[in-house]
Amino acid sequence: MLLSLETTSMAKDTIVVVVQGLIPISLAAQLAVETAGLEEQLQGWGEVILVTDKILRWEKPWFPLAMLSVVSFVFLMIYYLDPSVLSGVSCCVMLLCLADYLVPALAPRIFGSSKWTTEQQQRFHEICSNLVKTRRGVVGWWKRLFTFKEEKPKMYFMTMLCSLAVIAWIGQQVHNLFLTYLIVSCFLLFPGLNKHGIISKYAGMAKREVNKLLKQKEKKNE
Repeated sequence: MLLSLETTSMAKDTIVVVVQGLIPISLAAQLAVETAGLEEQLQGWGEVILVTDKILRWEKPWFPLAMLSVVSFVFLMIYYLDPSVLSGVSCCVMLLCLADYLVPALAPRIFGSSKWTTEQQQRFHEICSNLVKTRRGVVGWWKRLFTFKEEKPKMYFMTMLCSLAVIAWIGQQVHNLFLTYLIVSCFLLFPGLNKHGIISKYAGMAKREVNKLLKQKEKKNE
């Protein structure tokens, strides 16, 4: 039996043992390999990712207000300019191409790659690991959806039709740009809300209220 030892360049302290052909790779080893690959792909964006992570996690109290101000300004410009769908998509793709070309070249000069510390490297590794887990979760949910379709096709189609009908109704009642603004704002605020325990706090309150209502209903039935 041959064992090949692969030491990732971005995680030097982690040695991934891969058994070729005979023993399947463990889940932890797969996550380590995928995380190392993602780290290598995003290495040029490391400084930008760390700054974005600080903003999304609200490391300073004025970060949420600044973030919402920028998002509001962008959506106000879109509302004012009122571009067509083709123009909007073209501009977004053009900005992504410019960022993909300029950020890896300018980020080390702006943030200083010599200041990259062990703590920053560890945080960058954690971010990449979380991204890999999120991607795996989305893929797993997608596979479960198709499994649900194969096992219970009638229930699948009824669920999908009802869900899409509700979404279509909401989209008809609310302006599409305002709805997109709300979705983007909630998406950007979610990491900070989660880190500061605001979501768990109000989720716990809602759960307690639901439990009270259920208990009151049980007493009335008795």
